[in-house]
Amino acid sequence: MDIPRLGVARKRTIRRILFLIAILLAVSAATYRLSKMKAAAPAVDRATLWPDKVKRGSMLRDIHGTGTLVPEDIRWIPSARDGVVEKINVRIGDTVNPNTVLAELSNPDLVQALMDSGLQIKAAEADLINTRTSHENDLISQQILIANLGAAAKRAALQKDTDEELLKRGLIGQLPVKLSRLEADNSLSQIDREKQRVAISAKSAEAQIAAQEARLDQLRETHEMRKRQIDELRIRAGVSGVLQQLSIEGGQHIAAGTAVARIAEPGHLKAQLRIAETQMKDVLLGQTASIDTRIGIVPGRVVHIDPAAIQGTVTIDIQLDGELPKGARPDLSVDGTIEIEHLSDVLYVGRPPNGQPDSTIQIFKVLPNGEAIRTRVRVGKVSVNSIQVLEGLQAGDEVILSDMSTWDAYDRIRLD
Repeated sequence: MDIPRLGVARKRTIRRILFLIAILLAVSAATYRLSKMKAAAPAVDRATLWPDKVKRGSMLRDIHGTGTLVPEDIRWIPSARDGVVEKINVRIGDTVNPNTVLAELSNPDLVQALMDSGLQIKAAEADLINTRTSHENDLISQQILIANLGAAAKRAALQKDTDEELLKRGLIGQLPVKLSRLEADNSLSQIDREKQRVAISAKSAEAQIAAQEARLDQLRETHEMRKRQIDELRIRAGVSGVLQQLSIEGGQHIAAGTAVARIAEPGHLKAQLRIAETQMKDVLLGQTASIDTRIGIVPGRVVHIDPAAIQGTVTIDIQLDGELPKGARPDLSVDGTIEIEHLSDVLYVGRPPNGQPDSTIQIFKVLPNGEAIRTRVRVGKVSVNSIQVLEGLQAGDEVILSDMSTWDAYDRIRLD
C-alpha cells in the first residue's frame, strides 16, 4: 500500500504561498509606478485654435467702443399754443420740410376770440364812418353859416357906404353912419371868429378820427394775431430733415411750449461712442478714429468728451471727416476705434481673452515637437487686437490666443 509523504505536501503549499506573495508584490509595484506616472497630455485639434507669433516692431495702441450715429443738428419742435391734438399727419422716419404740418390742434377759446375781434372791427369801422359823416355835416353847416355871415357883412358894408355918402350930402347925421360902420366891423369879426371855430372843430375832428383809426388798426392787428394763433394750431416742422421722435397722441391736451417732435438733418451725422471709463485716461481731443458702420469705414477724430461717466462708460463724440456710405442714417449702430499711440521696437502678440494691461498671464507656447506648454508671460500696454510682451516670450515664438480654460488642469497639450 502507498504511504502519504507529508514533507512534499508542505513544500507545495509553501511554494503556492510564496507565488501569491510575489504576485501581490508585483501588482503593488506596478500600481505604485502607475500612480507616480504623469497624466498623458490631452490631444487638441490645431484647426480649432487661434495661433499667433510674437513679433518685434511698431505696435499701434488703440481702444474700442460701440455706439450710434447721431445728427449734429437736432431741432425740437414745440407747440406754440395750447390745444387738444385732433390729427397727427406724420410718422417717425418721415422726411419733412419747413411747411410740413406735423399735427393739428383745436382750441375753441382762440376761435371765439377770433370771432369777437372780427365783430369789434366791424363796430369800430361803423363808428369811424359815423364820426366822419358827422364831421362833414358840421363842416357844411359851418360853411353855410360863414356864407351867410359873409352876405350880411357885404350888406353892412353897402349900408355903411350909403350912409357915408348921405352924410357927405348932409342928408343924415353922424349917428346912423357910426352905427353902419359898427355893423360892418361886427360882421367881419363874426366871420373871423367863425373861421377860427371851424379850424378848431376840424382839428378836433381830425384828432377824434385819428384816435378811432388807431383803435381800428389795433383791432385789425389783434384780429390778424388771432388768425396767426389759429394757424399756429397747425404745428409745422419749420426745418427740413427726418422725424426722429413724436411725443404726442390723438386727444391729448398739450400746453404752449410742449416739445412735440424731434427732427434731425440726416446729411450731417456724427458718431457717439461709449468707452469704458477705465480706458479713458489716454483719450484726448483731436485723436484719430475710424468708425465701422458695417456698410463702410469712415475716418474721424475726437471732438468732445463727456465730463461724467454713466454706468461705467463715457460718451465720446467723433466728427466724421469722410463721406458716409449710402444707407447711413441716424441711430445706426457702429463700432469705433480710437488711435492712442504708436509704440516703437517692442515685442507684441495678438491679444488673448485674459490679456489685461500691466499683468502676468498664462498662455500656451507651441513647441517644435507639436506640443504646447503653459507659460507665464508678463505683459504691458494693450490695444484692441494686440498686447505688449515684457517677459516670458521671444520674437518668433508661437502661442495660442484661444480661450484655453477647458484645459486649466493641464500644463501641456498635444496638437494634432
